[in-house]
Amino acid sequence: MKAEDISLKLRILPEKPGIYQYFDKNGTIIYVGKAKNLKKRVSSYFNKTHDYGKTNVLVKQIEDIQYIVVETEMDALLLENNLIKKYQPKYNILLKDDKTYPWICIKKEPFPRVFSTRKQVKDGSKYFGPYTNYKVLSTLLELTRELFPLRTCNLDLSANKIQAANYKVCLEYHIGKCKAPCVGKQDVSSYNSMIDQIENVLKGNSTAVISQLKTMMFQYADEFKFEEAQEIKQRIQVLEKFQTKSTIVSPTVHKVDVLTSVFDEADNSYYFNYLVVNNGAIIHGMTIEVKPKISESKDEVLTSVLFTMRERFQSDSREILVEEAVDWDLEGIDFFVPQRGDKKALVELSQRNAKFYRLENLKREKIKDPDRHTNRILETMKKDLRLKELPVHIECFDNSNIQGTNPVSACVVFKDAKPSKKDYRHFNVQTVEGPDDFATMREAVYRRYKRLLDEEQSLPQLIVIDGGKGQLGAALEALERLELRGKVAILGIAKRLEELFFPGDQFPLYLDKRSETLKVIQQMRDEAHRFGITHHRNRRSKSALNNELESIVGIGEKTAQDLIKQFKSVKRVKEQTLESLSTAIGPAKAKIVFEHVNKKQ
Repeated sequence: MKAEDISLKLRILPEKPGIYQYFDKNGTIIYVGKAKNLKKRVSSYFNKTHDYGKTNVLVKQIEDIQYIVVETEMDALLLENNLIKKYQPKYNILLKDDKTYPWICIKKEPFPRVFSTRKQVKDGSKYFGPYTNYKVLSTLLELTRELFPLRTCNLDLSANKIQAANYKVCLEYHIGKCKAPCVGKQDVSSYNSMIDQIENVLKGNSTAVISQLKTMMFQYADEFKFEEAQEIKQRIQVLEKFQTKSTIVSPTVHKVDVLTSVFDEADNSYYFNYLVVNNGAIIHGMTIEVKPKISESKDEVLTSVLFTMRERFQSDSREILVEEAVDWDLEGIDFFVPQRGDKKALVELSQRNAKFYRLENLKREKIKDPDRHTNRILETMKKDLRLKELPVHIECFDNSNIQGTNPVSACVVFKDAKPSKKDYRHFNVQTVEGPDDFATMREAVYRRYKRLLDEEQSLPQLIVIDGGKGQLGAALEALERLELRGKVAILGIAKRLEELFFPGDQFPLYLDKRSETLKVIQQMRDEAHRFGITHHRNRRSKSALNNELESIVGIGEKTAQDLIKQFKSVKRVKEQTLESLSTAIGPAKAKIVFEHVNKKQ
């Protein structure tokens, strides 16, 4: 479409609920969306510049726009869901769920069989699930077989086949696991009654089944059919035992769905957890990863996931528990944000599952493709810190001194967001007297990059300074002397509020405390502090030891170092005989040290 054609189409769009479809030059649907107000929603794509790159790419490819007006937002959601499934447009949400989970199938046939399957066949059979936990599925199948004497054979039990009397009872009949409908020993109505009860159990309505069975039990007892009553009683006991093993939430929570999410900004993915609760028990649960392909809001992604999950689990709950309010008024569905009690606990449980799934996904990513994980972190840092290139090589500086004594500066190096300890360096300050943190930082930064330039080594893409604006300013002065200012990105981090300062910016940058970018910077800062403190302690210790021996008249720094190197401490030097001291530093100096030590004692 030409710009004037698009403009004309936008002007005539109705302000009603509906769905819109974008087509490319080949007439292929590339995006399907829903809207409460078609005119406002579709116009928003063309009336502003989008920060998100994929939206700009989508808009450039739009050659035609078509729309369908519907009565309600619910109708728009349903229609959008159907069209996405049918056409699978290039830019619509991708639900990453590559696993094939098993279902429980009630086969559409005379005297239906009940079994597990990973493949759905559209032949009118009923499917329950999917079950992400196979133990739950196997427990349910065992329960149905223990409760109800169903057939397990795959014989054709149509009426004419049974009347032909070509079948014989099998072992299952003799051990009481089947009532032999194949030879006419069980009629269709009694068998289908069991199937109805199984459906209720699979839907989580075991309470209704128990109530129905109790009615049957009392009826048999009144008719003096005690064997049948006892059989029903045993079924009730099995069901009640199973019910107590279910994940009970609260008897006050009857029929609700729960949908929560965690967003991974680095990977632009949502992790949604969905729970189905019936009669106080969680009967289904699943977590999936969702990748929006354009800049869709969380509410839009949530509603798409909601309808997919409700269809998958055949849920018709009217109440959906969420962690925050959503901007959709759907007919027949109430979104509720609980503030306390059992429903609040359910939302928190769902959120924990979503967070756990995200962490597990990150772990799998690290194991399967460590380079992809590293590149993702570097891309995130580049975006968060507004860098021109990936920060593959980062260096961090920190100063250490106590009351101005033995000032040192540490430089730690991270490559690919991980410590490169062989490249760590420390600097014994040479030009600064007294506790001048700014001058110390200026000297360390200057010496580090003067040497890298002289030796023609590669420079880092990012320099991190542990400190506020003062330390950052001192480091910038050093870079200016080397004509590196503006060529290497630099920032300062202040400890108190974890503020990030950039040259020339009046206000600091605050990153989310869970941000991977901030975690890498914090790790560098802490590592620089550790490395600097360790070196500083070693210098002070060495200085204290040497000073005591150097105070002896006739003993210099070199002799004091030789004694410490040989005997490890001043205390052990004092414990030596004249002969052992002579072996270490010669007889003349050994005599001086020996006489001085024994004189003091």
